[in-house]
Amino acid sequence: MWFAKKWDGKENSSGYLYNIRCVIVSEFDIFLPRGNNITVLIKCGTITLCNIIYQRRRLSSLTINPGERAIFSFDCPYPEKHFVLEVQKNIDCMSGSCPFGEVQLQPSRLPALNRTFIWNVKANPRVGLELQFSRPRLRQIRPGDTCPDSVTYAISGSIEKTVVNIGTFCSNGTISRIKVQGGVKLALYLPWDQNRNFSGFNITNRSSIKRLCIIESVFEGEGSATLMSANYPEGFPEDELMSWQFVIPPHLRASVSFLNYTLSNCERKEERVEYYIPGSHSNPEVFQLGDQQPGNMAGNFNLSLQGCDQDSQNPGALRLLFQVLVQHLQNEGNKVYTVDLSKEKAMSLTIEPRPVKMSRRFVRACLICEGPRKCNPNVTLTAGSKHEISFLCDDMTRLWINAEKTISCTDIGYCTRKSYPLLVPSDIIQLPVELHDYAWKLLVPKDKISLQLTPTQKLQQHTHEKNCNTTFSYVLSSAGQGQNLYFGSFCPGGAIEKIQVKTNISVVLRTFSPGFSNESFRQGMTVTFIHSLKDEGVFTVTPDSKAKVYLRTPNSDRGLPPLTSVSWNISVPSHQVAHLTFSKDRMGVSCETGRAFMIIQEQKAKAEEIVSRDDEPLPKPKDLHHNFWVNISNCSPMSGKQLDLQFCVSLTPKKMDMTVIILAAVGGGATLLFALGLLVCYAKKMSKKKKVSKGPAVGIYNGNINTQMPGHVGKFQKGRKDNDSHVYAVIDDTMVYGHLLNGSNGSSTGPEVDVYRPFQGPMGDVPPSPPPICSRVSTRKLHPEDPLPFLLPESDGEPYTFSHPKPVEVKENGDNDIPLLEKKELEDVVE
Repeated sequence: MWFAKKWDGKENSSGYLYNIRCVIVSEFDIFLPRGNNITVLIKCGTITLCNIIYQRRRLSSLTINPGERAIFSFDCPYPEKHFVLEVQKNIDCMSGSCPFGEVQLQPSRLPALNRTFIWNVKANPRVGLELQFSRPRLRQIRPGDTCPDSVTYAISGSIEKTVVNIGTFCSNGTISRIKVQGGVKLALYLPWDQNRNFSGFNITNRSSIKRLCIIESVFEGEGSATLMSANYPEGFPEDELMSWQFVIPPHLRASVSFLNYTLSNCERKEERVEYYIPGSHSNPEVFQLGDQQPGNMAGNFNLSLQGCDQDSQNPGALRLLFQVLVQHLQNEGNKVYTVDLSKEKAMSLTIEPRPVKMSRRFVRACLICEGPRKCNPNVTLTAGSKHEISFLCDDMTRLWINAEKTISCTDIGYCTRKSYPLLVPSDIIQLPVELHDYAWKLLVPKDKISLQLTPTQKLQQHTHEKNCNTTFSYVLSSAGQGQNLYFGSFCPGGAIEKIQVKTNISVVLRTFSPGFSNESFRQGMTVTFIHSLKDEGVFTVTPDSKAKVYLRTPNSDRGLPPLTSVSWNISVPSHQVAHLTFSKDRMGVSCETGRAFMIIQEQKAKAEEIVSRDDEPLPKPKDLHHNFWVNISNCSPMSGKQLDLQFCVSLTPKKMDMTVIILAAVGGGATLLFALGLLVCYAKKMSKKKKVSKGPAVGIYNGNINTQMPGHVGKFQKGRKDNDSHVYAVIDDTMVYGHLLNGSNGSSTGPEVDVYRPFQGPMGDVPPSPPPICSRVSTRKLHPEDPLPFLLPESDGEPYTFSHPKPVEVKENGDNDIPLLEKKELEDVVE
């Protein structure tokens, strides 16, 4: 150790130099005995002004050969920032005996620099050298990755004179041995602050392995190992063979998954992987790199990668990156579940991991196995087959199920005669994995037919005021290309009986908690194909008298799409009154072209429409006594303000009007008095008749006496009084009031008075049509003669349909004449 003075070269006012700094410089003494085949090289790692002081010379590098001794120092305080040290040792296993046993770190007492120890071991090309890593074992890392403690092993071999990179490794892994055919080169990188004094490996034996190398990985418990083919990510050597041996405790299970691979262009042979699995009757089991690799393997097994003869003009590159996962056999691993999709069509089911944040610590994988050893983190089951699966997973909540089924109609005549259930199969519900989504895509020809969804239990629409509290819900949205219509989220326990949609739709059953299997009895819909609708959607609603019904336009917060019309058909029981309330005063939409309308219309004769335009306030809370329609039609809105409406329907019992009660009482009293008056008049007439009977005889008609001549048979056996030919089943108003149908100009323009015409009012299953886009007006009233584009209503009572009597069957020999009074009898009556 010696001291050196360093001057800053600055002077003070007195002319003296100041800031004298003392630098303590250490001397190093390295002696390399002759015959140990060790060479030490100290060189600059970076461009620097720091130098090596050797024999009073300033050097940028220093080489110490076997049999030499060097005493040197550095002229800077932190030489570890500028210099690296490399120690090379040559070991000859060809001419003499190999130095089996632990390899020492020599020489000792080296400067505290970043150090690289390199061992070049030469051996016969037909002999394999075995490097054993007892403690700690190694872990292979990908190119470019670094080790946490910066202690790194790099191992390479050679084929003839070509260097082949076996891999780069860190400590604390599962790799216990590496056998390399021919010679091997091992480099150990140690940082300057690492005071390690052992190499960490032994040379144990030499034997022929007939392949490039063998890597042994030993698992003592659960864990994973990521491994790579030689020369990764460069190409695997042509027509070479590389193997991995895995030692697995018998109570654990191992699974292999390929993370990345590429294939070369082969002229001869075929690139493949081979497995030697204990207990297998077909060893070796051969797989292509694109095949599903085996899993759920018990005990030790081997894996080999075989290359091929490559095309000399375009060789390509064979590379493989894979992972071996070892974990306990869970309880679910002993159970086999059957998923029968043999009768399904256009359907697929995927079991996969839930999205989670990645972690550096070991996490047990959740694997799904088809058969004894075909395991994968995700599995897709297709329709038309029966599948048997098991699970290698300690926490089944880390998996979920997503399924999709397509129902399309190509033959309209066939579709309209069938119904299709939307039901999650019981084989899926019984799996120990939570169902996330089950989607049905319902496809129909455009503008030809529409769809009707009828749930097993009435549905409730999810709104801010009333949330769904079930374990699942149905999400309805347009499935057609270019469409963007979200009908909403619906769950059982509401008032919606039917949902009709104009075109393609996606129905997604989505679960929210693991309790769906207990509530699965509440699921189920039936889809039927119906005539084409004009509205994008029609909801049939039957409110419950005990709860309010909240309904909202589709697309919720995004707004109803432009020029879209939606209707609600709301039933009102005869003894109830519906109270309709909107959540805001105005529609809140700004139209660029056209007008937006909200229409309310009761389903009764001569019902008037209540119409609100986008520039008008919405109706105030209103009571409705009959079934009614609510139709909302959008314009082409400006960007920003969109059409989003929500309304509420509640039922209350009807209250009897006191005026009606009083009028009914008065009317009843008047009827009673009138009946009494008739009774008194009848009694007086009867007393008069008794007095008249005492006078001269008067001829009186008796309907019970046969007035026909003896022996004469009438043409009709049944008299008119015995049939209904004189009773009018229907009296058309036009027959009675035809003279009132003249137009305002005095000319008669009414219909023919002798033809029956049914009622043409808005009483059908089709909602009120909004005004045409080009000519919508703010309000309009219905007139009985207005032709309307919808059918008659289908109500239970049918109060607005006519009952047509059956035609009277005319029989021969019946008396169809009206009995006439004789002249004398008529005179008596007149008197």
